[in-house]
Amino acid sequence: MRKIRYGVAMSLDGYIAGPNGEADWIVMDPEVNFAELWAQFDTGLMGRRTYEAALSRLGEAAFQGIKTVVVSRTLRHADHPNITILPEPNRDQMQALRAQSQKDIWLFGGGELFRTLLEMGEVDTVEVSVMPVLLGGGVPLLPPPAQGARLKLSSQKIYRSGIVSLVYEVQN
Repeated sequence: MRKIRYGVAMSLDGYIAGPNGEADWIVMDPEVNFAELWAQFDTGLMGRRTYEAALSRLGEAAFQGIKTVVVSRTLRHADHPNITILPEPNRDQMQALRAQSQKDIWLFGGGELFRTLLEMGEVDTVEVSVMPVLLGGGVPLLPPPAQGARLKLSSQKIYRSGIVSLVYEVQN
C-alpha cells in the first residue's frame, strides 16, 4: 500500500509559512533534485488554502501529471473540474486514495490538514526541510490543539546552503 508522506519546508523556529502566508523565505538549493522528488509521487493531497496559493503562484501547470486532491468544504467541482475535492477527509477515503495510487502520496502545505490526518493515523512519514531562517511567527508546523506523535528518524541530509532535510517515520 502506498504511503502518505508529509513533505514541507519549515523555518528553524517551526513555521511553515510566514505571518501572512508568505513563503519567500524558503531557500531554493541547487543541490535539491526536484524532478527526482516529484517522480516519487503521482498524487498530491492538500488543503484549499495551499491549493489556491499554488494556483495563484504557479497556475494550472503546477498540477500537470499529478492527481490533485483538495480537502475543502467551499470549493465546487464545477469550478475546478481537474481536481478531486474531498469535503471532509476520513480513514476510508485515505485508504481508497492509497489503493488508487501507483506511487506515494505527497501531503503538502498547511498544518491543519497534516494535524487532522496525523490524528487519524494516516500519515506515514514527516519529511521536513529545515530552512536556515528564523521567522518569529507564522503558520506552525503542527497547529494547536494537536495530539503528540512519536517519530523515528530514518534519514537526514545537510546541504551547503544550510538546509537540513529530515525524514521521520511516524510510529503508530
